[in-house]
Amino acid sequence: MTVRILVILGHPDRDSLCGALAEAYAKGAQTAGAEVEILRLGDLSFDPLLHRGYREIQPLEPDLLRAQERITWAQHLAFVYPTWWGGPPALLKGFFDRTFLPGFAFQSRKQGPLWDRLLAGRSGRLLVTADSPGLYDWFVNGMPAVRMVRKAVLAFCGVKPVRVKRFAIVKTADEARRQRWLAEAELLGTRDGKWGAM
Repeated sequence: MTVRILVILGHPDRDSLCGALAEAYAKGAQTAGAEVEILRLGDLSFDPLLHRGYREIQPLEPDLLRAQERITWAQHLAFVYPTWWGGPPALLKGFFDRTFLPGFAFQSRKQGPLWDRLLAGRSGRLLVTADSPGLYDWFVNGMPAVRMVRKAVLAFCGVKPVRVKRFAIVKTADEARRQRWLAEAELLGTRDGKWGAM
């Protein structure tokens, strides 16, 4: 069975290391026979702000409507983004705020505290870059850039399992290390292209 994969680049610059990782991952998945699309958030035209919270849902721009269609189409979602100030970029957070809406990604139940996970049946992959060492980010910060996306967004909406690959330390990485990271991303894409992140 062909796996349908949507790669979402959360870095606003497609010419970044994250952009190269997204391309490498997509290449590996395509090599494995998957159908792959890349959604580059920096190329989309949308207002990332929820001006009235969820009290009043803003009309979705055409690019966000298409993003929802692609998320619905996909069986596997791969997010590629950097860690900035301990979290994902504002662009990715704004994308979640505007796109992962009640009635699309989740639905609160009228009675009680539970909710329906409307994106269930999909798996996920996070490819996250960082400048802080992994142990420091884990023990001091609690890895918020990973935990927020993996738990508070994707798991909340039913996406599971969500596998994580962290690439660090970017600021000290030479070209040889960056090439190794790109090869790792391509290998992960090949694996996910065969089975999703199961």
